Amino acid sequence: MHQNIPENTSKNTHNIVFELLNDSKNPGKVLDIPSGAGAFTNRLIKHDKSVYSADIENIMQVENPNFAVADMNEILPYNDGFFDSVVCIDGIEHLENPFFFIRECSRVIKKGGQVIISTPNINSFRSRWRWFWTGHHNKCKVPLNEENPTPLHHINMMSYQRMRYILHTSGFEIAQVKTNRVKFISWVYVLFIPFSWIFTNWVYNKEEKDKGQRKNNKRILSTLFKTPLLFGETMIVKAIKN
Repeated sequence: MHQNIPENTSKNTHNIVFELLNDSKNPGKVLDIPSGAGAFTNRLIKHDKSVYSADIENIMQVENPNFAVADMNEILPYNDGFFDSVVCIDGIEHLENPFFFIRECSRVIKKGGQVIISTPNINSFRSRWRWFWTGHHNKCKVPLNEENPTPLHHINMMSYQRMRYILHTSGFEIAQVKTNRVKFISWVYVLFIPFSWIFTNWVYNKEEKDKGQRKNNKRILSTLFKTPLLFGETMIVKAIKN
């Protein structure tokens, strides 16, 4: 078994995902998708977890008899309710149809099971500042090469608001939102926070007339203005299947 498999994600992301996976109960049968070279699969194996791995091609550097080739834009090769947990580390931003993938996660996860998703945090003020000046977010700083499309391209950068909508309309409810780390430079933008909160709150109240959605918007606003999303490098969301 390889011990130094590259994680191919932002620093500390695997640590936080592993904590979320294990913080409430035994994670049961886990799907690691996209598994990449197998760094997170290897961690689960070393901790005696039941793990299935899947990716669009087999580049695993760890042996796992439960590996399957799977396209995350298509039907996953598993039965309904087969898993207790699904982990998707830095995968959803590469998908043509993230809505379909989340619905597939809902299908293959048991009731009460969990999905944990990490993706670049475009809600951070550092990323918003880059968007303001260049029209590009962090982790997607230049136009994608349209002459050489690849599954590695970030074609679906995901805000928290959009992530919540996809999850909550697909049978999940968000339980926790965390980040991998806050870089020191991110604190430079703290001066903008009060002005942004006032304006966002005003817009939410002005534009939304539905009372039920106004209550949801208060919850969304509260999450948006906490440290993980304001300053974090990676957004890590844990949601439970209703």
